[in-house]
Amino acid sequence: MTRIKPNISNQTPLKAVDFFCGGGGMSYGMQEAGINVLAGVDIDGNCKDTYEANIKEASFIKADVSDLKEKDLQKQLGLKRRDKNLVLIGCSPCQFWSIINTDKTKSQKSKNLLAEFRRFVEYFRPGYVIVENVPGVLRKKKESGLEDFIVWLENNKYQVHFDVHNTNDFGVPQNRKRFTLVANRTSKNKIFPKKKSNKLAVKDVLGEKNGFPKVSAGNRDKTDFLHTTSNLTDLTIERLQHVNKDGGDRLGFANIEHLQLKCFLGKNDSFKDTFGRMWWNKPAPTITTKFLSVSNGRFAHPEENRGISLREGAVLQSFPKDYKFKGTSQELIARIIGNAVPPKYAECIGTSIVENHK
Repeated sequence: MTRIKPNISNQTPLKAVDFFCGGGGMSYGMQEAGINVLAGVDIDGNCKDTYEANIKEASFIKADVSDLKEKDLQKQLGLKRRDKNLVLIGCSPCQFWSIINTDKTKSQKSKNLLAEFRRFVEYFRPGYVIVENVPGVLRKKKESGLEDFIVWLENNKYQVHFDVHNTNDFGVPQNRKRFTLVANRTSKNKIFPKKKSNKLAVKDVLGEKNGFPKVSAGNRDKTDFLHTTSNLTDLTIERLQHVNKDGGDRLGFANIEHLQLKCFLGKNDSFKDTFGRMWWNKPAPTITTKFLSVSNGRFAHPEENRGISLREGAVLQSFPKDYKFKGTSQELIARIIGNAVPPKYAECIGTSIVENHK
């Protein structure tokens, strides 16, 4: 079924620029809330086709924010300073501040991106500011520059809400904790995303009744639906055959000598999500960029002996089923999906801003 999109440009006078936009999760949610997205800015040109295929009437600006000048962006988009209808959004790459214990060398540059985004906020003084990131940016708020940024916002008459939210409270069928800041200088209200009354689980969006036919590992879906799954070795499929349906874990094959991995010998209490299945009646775990791999987390289908597909991962991120993902490889598309701000969560933020503006 083709989705009929509203004429978003005439819904409100609000307009947004989405820094570090990726494949458009935040931009899409803003549009659904009725905010006109003028542009997305990202250094990764691999996101361009996906962004432009879904975020209509918006420009994709391929640029390193560290090199982008405020006046150049102002001229390119026709922006005004101190425009109370302007929303600036900064969802910078967050690997450096993640609690996941990985080598931070490659993500060293990303630690300063909040400060780069702050340059644009200070220059434009928009009506609204949104920052979304990993919870670690709050735990390290002094080192990340967040503490100083909040002080600057408050000193410049912004009402600032910031907290760590679980997106499962906002219509996303996934446990995904994210730091979120919403600042506004158009009213004296602190704006925060409003929770949904019902929480979604995997069963609410996946399975045959939700339009996902049974497929095998290594399925190739050449349509835009992308019900594509990763290849698995015969040994991995045999392992999954011993993992209990609906939430089972690798302990199902821990005592089978040829299936047990040497790295897990004597470690039955460690990394149990590896090769684990999702539960039907619970939200999915955080959908990471590696969600296609059953060895990288609890990413096996609740019943079928395979990992979840590209489209299943996207739906668990709350993307609509007709969202078009463009990429030269499964891994690239999975990265676009896993890095995205869940659109339904973004819509909740945007709706709260629209209600305040009215």
